[in-house]
Amino acid sequence: MHRRTALSVSAALLVAAPLLSACSGQSRPGTAAVVGGERITTSALQAQVNDVRTAQNRSGQSAAQLIQASPGLERVKLNKMIQTAVLERAAKDAGVRVSPREVEEFRKAQLEKAGGPEQLEAAALEQAHLAPGQLEADARFKLLRDKLFDHYGSQDKALEKLGAAAKALHIEVNPRYGAWDAQQIVLGDQQTPWITQRTRPGQAPAGA
Repeated sequence: MHRRTALSVSAALLVAAPLLSACSGQSRPGTAAVVGGERITTSALQAQVNDVRTAQNRSGQSAAQLIQASPGLERVKLNKMIQTAVLERAAKDAGVRVSPREVEEFRKAQLEKAGGPEQLEAAALEQAHLAPGQLEADARFKLLRDKLFDHYGSQDKALEKLGAAAKALHIEVNPRYGAWDAQQIVLGDQQTPWITQRTRPGQAPAGA
């Protein structure tokens, strides 16, 4: 049986640069987490949350239902941001890369399968709490994850390397958002698992 470890889609390092700012590695006010000596600010985290809430509120009659179905959104988003940094580190260690062209092609395939941008955005918002502006980073994340799995030939081996990358990053999380589980590579009680098979454009456009 494949080991399943929590890791969600969303926020890749295409958008991480403005989200992380250098610090001494010590937790301080205004810091949600420190990853690899870089801090994820609470303002950057809140921006991710606000983008989702704005999209939910624009969804019309389903707004209340979408908001109710996404409790603890701050923790969910912080979990994604940290795990993205772990994935990027593991991929760099393995020499695995994803080109902008690959991301563009994947996005086109998603749009065709979903039937258009409105349908894709609605599915991503409902299924994975992704705002429209977070979809490109999500596509990069999925491609990079799949390439890493392919590189090592098995999910178990890839997860082992992800665990090593997480350890090397010396992750610290503000207790306000929960505790980091180094073994499961997850923040608190997040439940979204690694996909146990290669992502295809024909699969659901959102989710881990």
